Amino acid sequence: MTMRRIVDVGERLPFGQALPLSLQHMFAMFGSTVLVPFLTGLDPSVALFTGGLGTLLYLLMTRGKIPAYLGSSFAFIAPILAVSKSQGQGEALFGAAMSGVVYIVVALVIARFGTRWLEKLLPPIVVGPVVVVIGLSLAGTAVSMAAKGYGAAWVALGAAMAAMVFFRGFLNVVPILFGIAAGYLYSAITGQVDWRPVVQAPWFSPPDFVTPRPSMSAVWTIAPVALVTIAEHIGHLLVTENIVGRPLMRDPGLHRSLLGDGVATAVAGLMGGPPTTTYGENIGVMAITRVYSVWVIGGAAVIAVMFAFIGKLGALVHSIPVPVMGGISVLLFGTIAAAGVRMVVEHRVDFSNPRNLAIASVIMVLGVGVVGDTVLHLGGLEIGGLALATFGGMILNAIFPERREGGPSGGPGRHAGPWKEEVPGTPAAEEPCVPR
Repeated sequence: MTMRRIVDVGERLPFGQALPLSLQHMFAMFGSTVLVPFLTGLDPSVALFTGGLGTLLYLLMTRGKIPAYLGSSFAFIAPILAVSKSQGQGEALFGAAMSGVVYIVVALVIARFGTRWLEKLLPPIVVGPVVVVIGLSLAGTAVSMAAKGYGAAWVALGAAMAAMVFFRGFLNVVPILFGIAAGYLYSAITGQVDWRPVVQAPWFSPPDFVTPRPSMSAVWTIAPVALVTIAEHIGHLLVTENIVGRPLMRDPGLHRSLLGDGVATAVAGLMGGPPTTTYGENIGVMAITRVYSVWVIGGAAVIAVMFAFIGKLGALVHSIPVPVMGGISVLLFGTIAAAGVRMVVEHRVDFSNPRNLAIASVIMVLGVGVVGDTVLHLGGLEIGGLALATFGGMILNAIFPERREGGPSGGPGRHAGPWKEEVPGTPAAEEPCVPR
């Protein structure tokens, strides 16, 4: 059997070959990227635009050496919702933009001191429970959305699960998009879709860009989540390095990759879009197709920017019934929580150790307790939910260090940080442990 040839990172294909490959990448990220703004009340067209623009900035800042697509991050949904409800959307966007600054600061520190300090700051006993909190804090939102129409919700959820479990190849990489499409079709057949806004929408319509409003409380609530998604970013980079067969952690370097993601996130927040992150779906597409060209990734980014100006596309996204998104959200948010559980299991965190049990318990109660106004007041600042859980976990981990012979803090005999992930088609890697 002949192997498909590999299209290397810097190789440029003819337009006729590159276009369908770029479209494939665009569809791989589309469902997740538009779902985040749909849930947080932001404009999906802005998310498409900032994701595409952020990807181009990332490719530029990594010197065209890392093939990665940046889309909307699920990890920021809960804090953005919380700040939008208590202060306003503009304040939430400011906090989102400042999360990009966290990336930039960490990138500069890594460039100077390496990654060992980050591994000690965020061991599995801290990151795992925080990831569980990210999923569970959104559970009520998912169920309430699904409750508005259980038929459509079950169809969307069942189709997405079928794509994840039974499908192979490209459809296995886009279960969210497949589930939304199936739920939408069911809703259309049962008369639950209002087509009038789609018909009335113009073909050309610029995205609804929003200017953020400064708020330090929003920064303290949203920006610290970047410390968790940085772990995800490192995992994605390690998997990409394994797929393309290049030492990307050294050349162009982890610091450049984090810097590119940070700049993209900051730009997205300043323009009215959600924070960005590298997408495992698109890494999976590369693993399946063996096409690693940054030109193909860049082409997908350009297509996404163009799609952002198609008014009917934005109206079509808004016409998706809430129960459909609710069914998809049940799977997504549950998967996030389960990924946190899996992280502590795979890193063999010992919960018979009272120290580990106490840290995990405090993190999860502080994080989920945001629905019960678990907020720390520092002068005029309010720190609650995920930020309080993340800071609390890091402080407790430092105050009560692990004491045993052999093995890093958080689990014996395994790497201290959650820095490895798996993508379909890459059996040598580990499965994703941190949400987007």
